[in-house]
Amino acid sequence: MRAIWKGTISFGLVSIPVSLYPAIRREDLHFRLLRGADHSVVNYKRVAENDGKEVPWDKIVKGYEYEKGKFVIIKDEDFRRVDVEATQTVDIINFVALEEVNPLLFYKPYHLEVAKGGGKAYILLRDALEKSGKIAIARVVIKTRQHLAAIKPQGKNLVLELMHFPDELRDMSELKAPEGSAPAKAEINMAQKLIESMTTPWNPEEYKDEYREALEEMIEDKVANGDSKPVKAAKTKRPTNVIDLVAVLQESLKKSGSRPASTSSTKTEKKPAAKSTRTTKSSSTAKAAKKSAPAKKSKSRRKAA
Repeated sequence: MRAIWKGTISFGLVSIPVSLYPAIRREDLHFRLLRGADHSVVNYKRVAENDGKEVPWDKIVKGYEYEKGKFVIIKDEDFRRVDVEATQTVDIINFVALEEVNPLLFYKPYHLEVAKGGGKAYILLRDALEKSGKIAIARVVIKTRQHLAAIKPQGKNLVLELMHFPDELRDMSELKAPEGSAPAKAEINMAQKLIESMTTPWNPEEYKDEYREALEEMIEDKVANGDSKPVKAAKTKRPTNVIDLVAVLQESLKKSGSRPASTSSTKTEKKPAAKSTRTTKSSSTAKAAKKSAPAKKSKSRRKAA
């Protein structure tokens, strides 16, 4: 990995030299637009709305639309006038309890690697945050833009997580509130049991991008067999209207009972095979049926059980 930023963490009179590395990796599959007839690549063009002519890069300027159809032109020197000074410093503003911060504000994590000579101060900040249950709220300039950020302990290291400014979040009042009566006690109990039956230790290896894997497999298949091979449509589950919530929860509990983590608590005892209603027939008839079709009789007994 290559560091995208190098500088220092500053709080009080303490300075810690660090390097910033991306903490996430997203490898999307990229597709090109083609003409269907001959698979010729379709390119994008910068076309003016007024006359439909293509505009070269050196003739393009940036404008802010302050009214419908009215623009004020912003030049490069205008952007430089409002640039925030890039001090190469993560300036800690204050420390807050993690549980007090809206989780929606966090959006992009980075690893903070300590640079030469900063080990002791780095460990001091990491351990102090860990023991206090606090996070550091800071300002940092990355690629000419100022960001709000949080510094958090993560194992033996620190992470810096970029944050939205609070006024960037949409007001929850814009959303429609859920309607309906409060769940009954039985429903809550059943829901809790379902959660317990589906609770397992955290194992990150279990979670994969199934859509990406299926897409890659389909592409490999098409490369090997050609585009003419029909692609089987994926099955989609249709939502159903829930009428009896308790019944649905009970059914979910039955299904979750087959999970390895909960077999000891939810496994039901095998009941002895019930007598068939057909036992009213004479014993001689039953014996004859058994001799003539033993497999069929065994199957019917299993159905009756």
